[in-house]
Formats: sequence, C-alpha cells, structure tokens
Amino acid sequence: MQLTGATVLLTGATGGLGRAIAEALAGRGASLILSARKAEALEQLASELPGSGHITIPADLAEPGAATKLALDAGEFDVLVANAGLRGAGDLTDYSHEDIGRAIRVNLEAPIDMARAVMEAMAARGSGQMVFIASLAGKAASPRSSLYNATKFGLRGFALGLRADLAPAGVGVSIVSPGFVRDAGMFADSGAKPPPGMGTTTPERVADAVVRAIEDNKMEIAVAPLSQRMGAHLALASPALGLRAQSGALGRRAAADATTGERKD
Repeated sequence: MQLTGATVLLTGATGGLGRAIAEALAGRGASLILSARKAEALEQLASELPGSGHITIPADLAEPGAATKLALDAGEFDVLVANAGLRGAGDLTDYSHEDIGRAIRVNLEAPIDMARAVMEAMAARGSGQMVFIASLAGKAASPRSSLYNATKFGLRGFALGLRADLAPAGVGVSIVSPGFVRDAGMFADSGAKPPPGMGTTTPERVADAVVRAIEDNKMEIAVAPLSQRMGAHLALASPALGLRAQSGALGRRAAADATTGERKD
C-alpha cells in the first residue's frame, strides 16, 4: 500500500501519539479522515497538517455503536489506523462496571467493529490496510494492569487472526506495539518512569512504525528499546518468567506510579 494519494481513517487523532501519526501520514502524501472526541481540536490539527483535503469526524468510541457509525460515515478509504485507546492502570476493583465496559469498548470492541464494517469493501477492491495500535502490554502481563493487558492481548490476537483471514483477498493487517513512550501517550501523561534499564521510545518512532506497517504490510512491529522487546518475547515464551520479572519491587513501583498519575487526570 502506497500512502501517496491514499485516504486514511485515523482514530485517537488528537492525542500525543495520534498527532505524531497524523503528521507522518500526511507527510507521506495521504489524505486523512481524523477522528477523536473534540471537534475543535480535530479542526485545529487538520489545519496544521501538510497537504490538503483532510477532514474531521468527531466521535466518542466509548459509546455503543459509535465505531461502526464512524467507519460508515467516513465513506470509502484505503487504510484504517485504529489508535484510540483508554488507560487501564490500577487494580481491577478500582474500576466500576461502567469503567470496565468503556475500556473494553474503546480498546478492543471499537477496532473490531470498524474492521468488520470495512473489510468486505476492502476485500472486494483487493486492497487496503488495517493497522492496530496495540502495546507490549499485549505480550507481557504486569502488576496493576489486568484490564489494560486484557484489551491489548485481545487486540493482538484479533489482528493476527484477521490478517490470516484477509491475506488471500489482498488486504493487509498490521500490529504496532509500543513500549514505554516518552513525551506523549498514556504512560508519559501519567508522569511515571519506567523501571531502570528499560528505556523509552518516542512518538515519532511509533509514527514511523505505522508508516512502515502500511507501506510494507508488516505483520507486527514492536517499538521499544531492545531490553523491552526481549522482555516481551520472554513473557510470550514463558509467562511465569515474564510475570516474575515484571513483579519485582521496581516493576511494582512503576505500576503504582502509573496508577497514581492516571488517577490525577
């Protein structure tokens, strides 16, 4: 899939990661359909991007049916980048039934609904690309993140299965899984620091990974320093070892700091 001249639907566009992704896609010559909750912020972002023809569709993906409506309102497009997400740090008992529903709806149900709404049209054209912004939290479980882990493990599994289903039709499906991101995103907004030696990545590197995923139909790109990527692979191969590594004093401290930071927002 070549981005020059392509039309891309991007959710979560006005967040820190969303802005970086939007800039990278527009810089490659794509026309963007930008979506997030706040109309004014969307219009401001659209006016600042290179190129022309960018449009905005405000939507709250936590509302039932909003994801399908967004995909249909967007009309025909070549690429879906499902970037919108809700935070999920903290003990499960910190969340009400409604909170749990919103997190699952935004992080997992909405990407599934949007994919379902557009996959047949893409398959009929014999082209298209879907990119799901997951997380290394979809490979490695960690303390005080059970709800977030659940949504990202689920999103990763969904995307891999969908890739197998759509490959014969010429439609690509990719996963981009960031680790700790500095300067933008949920972890940065919480003010927490990663455990020593883990390091961070940047929003721009995540955006570059999205571009590579689209243009090269990559199955999965992990965007993180080597130590984090190795830890995630270890956790996939041996969940017991992964949990032991994540559950030490430093890991629990980072999880507690992230939880405290999110609760302050």
